[in-house]
Amino acid sequence: MTPSSADPSEWERSPTRRPQRPTDWRLLKMLLPYAMRHQRLLLISLIMLIPTAIGDAVQPILVGQAISLIRNEPVLGFLRGLTLAQGLNLLVVLLLITIVVRLTFDGLQSFLVQKVGQRITADIRNDLFFHVTSLATRFFDRTPVGKLITRLTSDVDALGDVFSTGAIGIIGNLFSIIVIALTMFTLEWRLASMLIAMLIPITILTIYFQRKYRQANYRAREELSSLNATLQENIVGINVVQLFRREAFNAELFRTINQRYIKEVDRTIVFDSLVSATLEWISLVAIAAVLWLGGVLVLQQSLLFGTLASFILFAQRLFDPLREFAEQFTAIQAGFTALERVSDILVEPIEIRDPEVGEQGVPSVFPASTQTPGEIRFDCVSFGYKADELVLRDLDFTIAPGEKVALVGPTGAGKSSIIRLLCRLYEVTSGRILLDGIDIREMPQAELRRRMAVILQDGFLFAGDVKGNIALGENYSMADIQRAAEQTNVAKFIEQLPQGYNTELRQRGTNLSGGQKQLLAFARAAIRNPPILVLDEATANLDVGTESLIQEALETLLEGRTAIIIAHRLSTIRSVDRILVLKRGQLVESGSHEDLLAQNGLYASLYRLQMLEG
Repeated sequence: MTPSSADPSEWERSPTRRPQRPTDWRLLKMLLPYAMRHQRLLLISLIMLIPTAIGDAVQPILVGQAISLIRNEPVLGFLRGLTLAQGLNLLVVLLLITIVVRLTFDGLQSFLVQKVGQRITADIRNDLFFHVTSLATRFFDRTPVGKLITRLTSDVDALGDVFSTGAIGIIGNLFSIIVIALTMFTLEWRLASMLIAMLIPITILTIYFQRKYRQANYRAREELSSLNATLQENIVGINVVQLFRREAFNAELFRTINQRYIKEVDRTIVFDSLVSATLEWISLVAIAAVLWLGGVLVLQQSLLFGTLASFILFAQRLFDPLREFAEQFTAIQAGFTALERVSDILVEPIEIRDPEVGEQGVPSVFPASTQTPGEIRFDCVSFGYKADELVLRDLDFTIAPGEKVALVGPTGAGKSSIIRLLCRLYEVTSGRILLDGIDIREMPQAELRRRMAVILQDGFLFAGDVKGNIALGENYSMADIQRAAEQTNVAKFIEQLPQGYNTELRQRGTNLSGGQKQLLAFARAAIRNPPILVLDEATANLDVGTESLIQEALETLLEGRTAIIIAHRLSTIRSVDRILVLKRGQLVESGSHEDLLAQNGLYASLYRLQMLEG
């Protein structure tokens, strides 16, 4: 497992360990703004509940009137004076009208609600994606990718059900129950009171089972997150898995997590089944109770047989919404579980933010024409990935405009951490970093990163064509792209691809070699023409021939620019203006290649060691 999976963040903890679980009302308040974006469609769907509920309540009365008409019992006024055939024909027509009205409005309302649910889901997913991509790198250090994917996919999908099959459905069923209850009381208050009294215990029991369902559903989703994290980790590391013959071991590990997931899913099924079974039995009991009490009243000649028939149908109609209510409540509980997990990310603070416009007199955007080399100053900078474990201590140095500086030192000395702080992927623990005399925390991030280009050891490529991976979504012309490729000596390689600049690359550029991917990273940097260039082991993956091409291109690329170069091969940095030597996060030596050799310190030891290895 990765280190991140062994150190879960606060929002990954199980519900029993979470310090404060948000209430359903707070979760619903988070969801309401998304619903209000589509209030017109929601209002129309709510209005459609009225004819549906009325049709649902009228149908048992029409059936009861038909039976009363056949038995020659007193009937409603609009049937008086009609023959049996005329009365039955009229009732059949009215019954067909109510069926058509109910089916029509049911279909339209279901379509609108599903549409609203999908739109809400899309809005939440968009906001969640934007928020996640705005979080600091520190968040991703402690969060497994698979768990994030679960929240962006299955958890967000469950939120749509809160509206599409949950909240609106519950409102519709509650409205139906109210209309049916009022209709029953207008016909016979004793039977109506008995049926309503039976609703109270079953409602309490349903809510109890649904709470248990939600707890089990939360644990099931946590196990699903772990399952996805393990799956993603094994797919990304498939080469290591196969090379070290870990297939059987990892399969057993995956099987164990899968069994934990199945166990929690089984618990949700148990509670869901208990609700359905309880409602089914109670509805049968209600019908039996109506037959018993209604039969007594009919024998006492205080109730018409047609009215009894209506109440038998009412007993079914009254518990049908409750049965659907239980299913919808299950969807809502699952949705609230997902919303709780998603909200834990949405409330995750964005650690690195842009300053307010005009803050301390700093303009929100620097002039686009500013391409002069920048001065970089680290002013007593200390930093740690954990608050109590500093990896950089009191760094204090200045890189002059146009100066070429190399960072060297043993593994873990803090070289890459300096780059991450300069790019503001992390915030300094103490001290400050100045670019042209301005604290980078007072700069818009877009402007800071426009002024520098970073070439990492592993060039990451997106799925898409070659030219798109050089432009990265910015509006560069084809001529600009070709000029950048020629400037970095990669044009010849690109032209040899099957479709040249239009060649489609697979995810992560798996149809290119490591060296070819790195060549595109150089072209990506060159097209932006930045005043500051950062190379973090940028030539480590290149063969000798390719590296010679890049070194030639670098001489042109570095001209007139401030540059920071990290390289383990010390022979490649002899020509830089200054070398900063780091050890355990502290600057221990500084000077040119010849000066440092003359000092006979750490740099000289590292250089001689590499020469002996060579």
